[in-house]
Amino acid sequence: MEFSIATLLANFTDDKLVARKVLEKKLGCEDEKSLQKLHIALDVLEKIGILVKERGKYRRVSEEGIIEAKLRCSSKGFCFAIQDVEGAEDIYIRESHLSNAWNGDRVLVRVLKEGSRRRSPEGEVKLILERSNHTLLARIKQVETGFRAVPLDDRLLFELKIQPNEVKLEEAIDHLVHVEVLRYPLAQYPPLGRVVQILGSDAEAAADIDLVTCKHDLSRTFPDHVLEAAAKLPKKLLKADLKNRLDLRNLFTLTIEGVNGDTKVIENAFSLEKNLAGNWLLGVHITDVSHYVQPDEALDREALKRGKSVYLGELVLPILPPVVAERCSLIPGSDRLTISFLITIDPQSGEVLEWEIQPSVINVETALTTEQAQAILTGESQVQSPQVVQILQDLQALQTGVKQVRLNRGSLQLNLPPSQNAYYDEGILGAVVVNDLPVRSLLTELVLLVNQLIATHLNALGVPAIWRVQGTPDVEDVQEMLKLAVNLGVDLTLDPEVDIQPLDYQHLTTAFAESPSEQVLTYLLQDTLKPSAYSTTKGSHFGLALPQYVHFSAPLRRYPDLLMQRVYYTLLENGRDRRNTRVRERVNLRHSSSHEEINWNVLPPELQQELQSDLTRVIVQINDREKEVQEAEADLAGLQKAQLMKQRIGQVFQGVITGVQSYGFFVEIEVPAAEVESSSNPGVPLRVEGLVHVSSLKDDWYEYRARQQALFGRKNRASYRLGDRVAVQVKSVDYYRQQIDLVTVGSDGVPKGLTGNGSNEELSDLYLPNDIEPDDLDPYSEDE
Repeated sequence: MEFSIATLLANFTDDKLVARKVLEKKLGCEDEKSLQKLHIALDVLEKIGILVKERGKYRRVSEEGIIEAKLRCSSKGFCFAIQDVEGAEDIYIRESHLSNAWNGDRVLVRVLKEGSRRRSPEGEVKLILERSNHTLLARIKQVETGFRAVPLDDRLLFELKIQPNEVKLEEAIDHLVHVEVLRYPLAQYPPLGRVVQILGSDAEAAADIDLVTCKHDLSRTFPDHVLEAAAKLPKKLLKADLKNRLDLRNLFTLTIEGVNGDTKVIENAFSLEKNLAGNWLLGVHITDVSHYVQPDEALDREALKRGKSVYLGELVLPILPPVVAERCSLIPGSDRLTISFLITIDPQSGEVLEWEIQPSVINVETALTTEQAQAILTGESQVQSPQVVQILQDLQALQTGVKQVRLNRGSLQLNLPPSQNAYYDEGILGAVVVNDLPVRSLLTELVLLVNQLIATHLNALGVPAIWRVQGTPDVEDVQEMLKLAVNLGVDLTLDPEVDIQPLDYQHLTTAFAESPSEQVLTYLLQDTLKPSAYSTTKGSHFGLALPQYVHFSAPLRRYPDLLMQRVYYTLLENGRDRRNTRVRERVNLRHSSSHEEINWNVLPPELQQELQSDLTRVIVQINDREKEVQEAEADLAGLQKAQLMKQRIGQVFQGVITGVQSYGFFVEIEVPAAEVESSSNPGVPLRVEGLVHVSSLKDDWYEYRARQQALFGRKNRASYRLGDRVAVQVKSVDYYRQQIDLVTVGSDGVPKGLTGNGSNEELSDLYLPNDIEPDDLDPYSEDE
């Protein structure tokens, strides 16, 4: 089992001693090679003062001025160490202080110089904890001593010596290849790699999926030992498996297939009926993956490593082998182990009255495709049995009340293009998308509800969790957004001295919806939202307007959800349901009624601490992996948009200005749905953003005014403002960098960049080049 220094050190929490045997189990060191590697790593960490050995066990040494961070480098050779703590300063690292660390690596940094009002702190890399670039895209060139690989990523400022293998390297010269790193730089020795695959003569000749999987080191297969572990899973349920489970096999349940028609992964089933009091009894049944995937075993370690399933068009890279999905997916006619949320809801108000969360066994009656469910909800089809149609229609009616409750507390809804979210929850933004189709909206409300209820339950009982948190937007960002909104004709104010509330944002979205600039205003508001993240410290979720929230509904595709299933079983198996043994009456820890009755520590203190440590051990890895998956999925979308626009060079589109900078302005254009062959949202136009560079505006000398978010012409007084509609022509496309260059078009249909007296030519040197962002400027340059 391969492990990094980061995953090794993650086992040291709370300043406690950890035995080597424990580390061997946690890291999966089972063969002689991995045991030797662990032994060497422990010795080295002890010698450099990161670990100390006491009574045969190891303890992490905390040292002032040593910070764990992730490197973000520029093509100019300087880097910043980005800390995990929100609001913490980035630390500037000179190239001479990188210690052979590369962009994206996780490192320990020693602070050399404290920051000031104008300058960031400065530091040096003390230790590389985890390498980010295990493989990379590169071009091959021939030198006197053999072959070299030049990385395509211009933030990687080195060449790799290529070790010969079965690939004919002569055929790879000047071609784009996938390179595996065999050895990282060591003293005077350069990095060493081998060519895994020749992808094509250039990026455009390679398949977009290949580019993304190679660039982000995404494995399309599982290691043999993981497949062997999956093959050993029991094929049938035993009587022992049903012990202490609620038998719901006679309850009528149905499923709706997952995203992209992926019928192999069905995690949620639904039931609905009315109780004697006339209230709805909603059942949301989630497949019990934790029964099969045990902690610190091969399947578990692989799921943790992958973190989250990756959706690349029709290609899905799951966190668990297909055999596990086949064993756990809720398919009709088969007994399946589940965790059932049985929720009583007032049909008039949509309020949840009570709930219980039960380990259960179900047998799904009916499986619907997304199209079948959509047809029923829109009244276009009654092909299914009357019972199925009635349940879906009742679920839709129930959804209306549940949604209203969510909106009443301030939960955000943004008017954005239909969601691509594979998990039917709040998504990356932490807010619900307005324009989703009825079947997606239904599933979203049900998923959000169960995630909310399990979070409320664990919080009420004082149980540790992997919380999903989203911070409150910064006041400065909000005030800046409101100033820009005034320029767009929407005059709203929020007291800068009062904490911003989700309901404030809901009022903003309502006001924006009445403006002709709603699209741009929504983007401005979206930019003020902080990213959601996982945390072992309970915090609120701004976008959902909840004091606590977790992910629980997708255990086959998201590792945090699987972890939360284990946390819940820890509560059921070890939780104290009475204050002490002298008390006869027990509290039902599976029911919401327990919240008012418990006034003692439910979990024993030692177990509470151990559970908290186990969650803390993986939190950084989970968050890192989520970001990597988001980048990979965004990369594919960007490549596909670039390819689409490459075919439309010379065409003219209407667009809206979505951002203005000193070097130009960004325009979002809509490609009609009919022109998008492989849209994942049929019938929906594709939105693509490109840049009109200031050097192409040759009819005048344009000045940038940040407060107005506009460029103003000195002579003709023409302007390009945020929110303006403009006609633009696609000038050029850089496929790999996903950069789309546009030029403005006059009323005569002629691109303005092709006419005029050229008076703006000399301006190009005053602005940043196309491929350089403001972040790439060296704050420590001699010219400052």
